[in-house]
Amino acid sequence: MKFYNSGGPNPRMVRMFMAEKGFDVPKVEVDLRGGENRREPYLKINPAGQCPALELDDGTVLAEITAICEYVDEKKKDTPSLIGNTPEERAKTRMWTRRIDLNIAEPAANGFRFAEGLKMFENRVRCIPGAAGELKATARDKLKWLDGLMGAKPFIAGDKLTMADILLFAFLDFMANVGQPLDPGCKNLTAWFGRMKARPSAAA
Repeated sequence: MKFYNSGGPNPRMVRMFMAEKGFDVPKVEVDLRGGENRREPYLKINPAGQCPALELDDGTVLAEITAICEYVDEKKKDTPSLIGNTPEERAKTRMWTRRIDLNIAEPAANGFRFAEGLKMFENRVRCIPGAAGELKATARDKLKWLDGLMGAKPFIAGDKLTMADILLFAFLDFMANVGQPLDPGCKNLTAWFGRMKARPSAAA
């Protein structure tokens, strides 16, 4: 088994998830800045040209972060599930993961790609520089919305750490370094972020 790793929030999210689960796998570094992910031989591993990817022992390749995390969660049954132990818990985790992915992570990431990251991405994906500001604003709006719902909950989906927390943390930590810091007015999320940052898995 091999984990194709690189910089960026997506591989970070999976590394942190694996660390929480105690799932250790050899890593192969992919040079994202140099465009190694966009050419052969990496495209044979993941035709989408994205990182990360998990190559299983039988040659099967998993290449979407939530799919990889779900696989790891199911394979490592001797540690607490980060998806959920009941149909209700799993549905709740997936609901929050999707909300964070679509409403926060994706617009924030595209806001970065179309602005600060434009030189790196303009020849790799379709970029819309004029949309960058509104995409960033969309992510900020949804973070304020989420902050209002958090209240005193220790984690996004309730009392337990889940995949939703790890996804949001990886993206917020990355975005803070590329011009999209978390608004300190989001006090509940700021406190949550501090707790997440203190977890040993955050160093993964």
